[in-house]
Amino acid sequence: MATAEGRDREPYGVDADAPSDADLLAGHVAGDPDAFGELARRHRDRLWAVALRTLGDREEAADAVQDALISAFRAAHTFRGQSAVTTWLHRITVNACLDRVRKAASRKTSPVDDPERLDQLLEPHESAEAPAERHDLHRELITALATLPAEQRAALVLVDMQGYPVAETARILDVPVGTVKSRCARGRARLAPLLAHLRSDGGGKEAPDTEGNRTPRASVPPAAGPRDAGASDPSAMKGGGGHR
Repeated sequence: MATAEGRDREPYGVDADAPSDADLLAGHVAGDPDAFGELARRHRDRLWAVALRTLGDREEAADAVQDALISAFRAAHTFRGQSAVTTWLHRITVNACLDRVRKAASRKTSPVDDPERLDQLLEPHESAEAPAERHDLHRELITALATLPAEQRAALVLVDMQGYPVAETARILDVPVGTVKSRCARGRARLAPLLAHLRSDGGGKEAPDTEGNRTPRASVPPAAGPRDAGASDPSAMKGGGGHR
């Protein structure tokens, strides 16, 4: 489906003959009981990655994605095709994450202050067998991201870690392109002294980024997990809706 913001792209691996995201969303609005579940399955992995990197906690991320999918399920009739469906879904997910970050800040707590919770962010096969250097890199990256204001963190997660273009990130966050650029620049400046030691050359460590505009990357656990059971079918979920 062509939109004012460009063609609605389907995730890699989706059959060319399969319904588009826009078709699935329209089908859901028209009463197709299976359409939204398929749409959620297509995008859940990327939504989960954004939520986990923004929140730094598996349970919080699972709850944020669940809230976002419930909100999208209920608000599908409001979608007007002015952006890609995936952009719309990411916007709802990021808003759900930012709501949780702000609530945590108001309680003066941070989910990544607990070393045991930091360990939960490692993929299962990494927790025991991974080299200590990789383990420490992951922990330090998550800890450093947690020091950023929520809006800067969300912008960096989308641009530097998820690889979204600045223009699309601006649509997801519903802010001007210049705002995304300034948030990323400020976030990188704050992270630079915290992560500078990770960019030293030697012993096969990460080489410096010649563009100077990317944060170090870390692996993200797969979307599937005990908290995600049934997440592709919001009508079967428990809990309240998310926030727009």
